[in-house]
Amino acid sequence: MKRLTEFDDAIDPSFSQAVIDWQRTHGRHCLPWQNTRDAYRVWLSEIMLQQTQVAAVLGYYARFLERFPTLQDLAGAPIEDVMAHWSGLGYYTRARNLHACAIRVVNEYGGVFPADPALLADLPGIGRSTAAAITAFSNGTRAAILDGNVKRVFARVFGVEGYPGEKRIEDGLWRRAEALLPENGMESYTQGLMDLGATLCTRSKPDCPRCPLQARCVAYATGRTEELPVRKPKKTSPEKRAEMLVVVHDGDVLLEQRPGSGIWGGLLSLPEVDGHVGIEAARDGGIALAASLHMFGEVEEVQALLPLVHVFTHYKLHMYPHKVTLAARGATRDGYVWVKLAEIGAAALPAPVKKLLIDLARPSLFG
Repeated sequence: MKRLTEFDDAIDPSFSQAVIDWQRTHGRHCLPWQNTRDAYRVWLSEIMLQQTQVAAVLGYYARFLERFPTLQDLAGAPIEDVMAHWSGLGYYTRARNLHACAIRVVNEYGGVFPADPALLADLPGIGRSTAAAITAFSNGTRAAILDGNVKRVFARVFGVEGYPGEKRIEDGLWRRAEALLPENGMESYTQGLMDLGATLCTRSKPDCPRCPLQARCVAYATGRTEELPVRKPKKTSPEKRAEMLVVVHDGDVLLEQRPGSGIWGGLLSLPEVDGHVGIEAARDGGIALAASLHMFGEVEEVQALLPLVHVFTHYKLHMYPHKVTLAARGATRDGYVWVKLAEIGAAALPAPVKKLLIDLARPSLFG
C-alpha cells in the first residue's frame, strides 16, 4: 500500500464512489441543516459545527433560526442580541464573525452567498474547508473539504505519517483531497467524508468492520488505527487566575462589557480585579480585592465564593469570585451595566459566569 508521500496514484475514482455509495445508504440524512440548498442554513450549521459536536449544536441551531430566520434578520440585529443567542456555545469569535459575515453578504452580494469558494473563503469566519462545504451543499460545487474528521480518515486510509496540523503534512492532505474529488455527487461525497469521521472513523475505537474504506486502509492493515493520525505534540497548558467581583444590590448584579477581541470578546462578564494573569504573576488577591471594593458604591458585606476552574483551548483559568453586597450604589461607570438577577439567563455571558450567577440567584441564597 502506497503512502501519501507517493502522490502519483492519488486520482482514484473508486475511492469517492465508495464514499458516495456508503453515504447514500448508511450516512446521516435527518440533521436539521441537511436536505436543503439554502446557503444561509448551510453556512450557519457549518460555523456552529466548527470545533463543536453535533449534539451540542442542535438546540442552538434551532433557537438561532427562530430568532434570526433569514440572513437579513441576522445582519440587521444588534451584535449584543447575536452574542446572547450564542452564549454557552463557546469560541465566541465565531459569533462576531457570523454577524460581520452576514452584513458583508447583504452589502456586497445582495444577501446571496457567492458560489465561488474563493469568494466565500474571503468572508469573516469562513476558511478554505468551510467555504468548500458551504458551496458543495448549496450549489453542488466541486471543491475539497479538509476538516478534522476528514484529516483523520485520510491519515488512516493512506497511512499518513506526521501530525496533520503541520504545514507540510497538511499541504499534502489538501493535494490528496483535491485529487480525490468526484466528477458528480459532491453533496453525498462531502457529507460522506464528514459522516465517516464522525460515526465510524472516530478518534478512539473506530468501527472498522462497517467502514467502506476498510479494504484500502493502511492503518487497519498494519494495526495502527490507534496511532494514526499522529497526535499533536504535547505542550504544557499554562494556568492563569482572575479575581472576580459579583457586585449585587437590590436584586441586580453589576456586569462589565468585555472588549470585542480576546477571551470572551464582546460578552458581558463579571468585573475582574486582575485580568487573566499567570498564576506566578498574579498579585496578592486580598490586597488587590481590598483596593477595588469601593469602586462601585458603599460596601455592606463581602463573601468569598467557591473557586471555579474553566479550561480554554490554550490555558486553564482559576476563577476566584467574591460576592460584594452594596448598601448603596455609586455612579455607574462607562462599560458597566446593572442586570436583574432574575433575567440573567437571557444575558450574553460566558457559560461559567452564567452558571455561577444562576446558582447565586436561587431564592435560597438571595431571598
